[in-house]
Amino acid sequence: MNILIKKINFKHSFIFFLLCNILTFLFIKINYLSVSPIICLSLILIIGVSHGSLDHLKGKKLLKILRFDNIFIFYIAYILLATFIVIFWISFPTISLLIFLAVASFHFGKEDTQFLIEGKTYLNQSLFFFKGFLVILAPLFFHFDETISIFKLLLIENEIFYSSLSAIENNKLLIIGIFLSTLSSIFLFTKKFEIKKFIIFFDYFSIIILNYILTPLIAFTIYFCFLHSVRHILSLSFELDQKNLKRGFSIFIKKAIPLTMLTATFCLMGLYFLKNNYDFDSAILKLIFIGLASLTFPHILLEYLIEKNEK
Repeated sequence: MNILIKKINFKHSFIFFLLCNILTFLFIKINYLSVSPIICLSLILIIGVSHGSLDHLKGKKLLKILRFDNIFIFYIAYILLATFIVIFWISFPTISLLIFLAVASFHFGKEDTQFLIEGKTYLNQSLFFFKGFLVILAPLFFHFDETISIFKLLLIENEIFYSSLSAIENNKLLIIGIFLSTLSSIFLFTKKFEIKKFIIFFDYFSIIILNYILTPLIAFTIYFCFLHSVRHILSLSFELDQKNLKRGFSIFIKKAIPLTMLTATFCLMGLYFLKNNYDFDSAILKLIFIGLASLTFPHILLEYLIEKNEK
């Protein structure tokens, strides 16, 4: 199973890397590439959100481990936690952003790499964090002002926070962060080396290329949808049918549609209310990142609880 997943992810990672290079060529030729935030939102709702749309099946699995029979316990807990995250963000935006960036770094690093790494040591967990940290650092390094503008749209009005970020940029600390992320990729690559671990560097350079040539929102959308989410969807499809990936993917689509549509409906309702107080693009940015935070925390917590209780 693990060998086949590595082969599938290697091909996917290589194709994604090639597409990033083609995108670079097109960007140089066109000289400017603009994508509307509504397209980014649509991609995230269709592809990005769907990679967590089987959480209800994992919830059933967790309840079975904990010896609960009522699935509504899971749904209520999941919705309440997501709602709590939104309320907490509105009340404490700076703290929420910092926690979200840290959790997202670990999540991206782990989900994109753990199928290559044996053992769940503290060292591996730390390497996952620093590897995923590149997704956060790259837009700050290449497009500092634009990234700060996004933070401001996310209700962050803490001047100390922005002064600290400016000091980090002025003192070249972002370069140190990227260097640490690079080292973590090298350590993960050389640990029990095999050819398929080139996935790590395909992903590394893809993230660098995307953030170098594209705005933070577009770069994140392409990474999140077509690298992170697609990789997770492929793994879920394989779990659903280990003998036939296409059939597994078909099963995944059928099982993912209900929750994906439900999530999209709530997001569109949120967008309707937000656009009454903000311009359309600002409303979309708030919805994308605060909405993703509200879904990411219960998704990660569910994965952790299953992993812990299975032991």
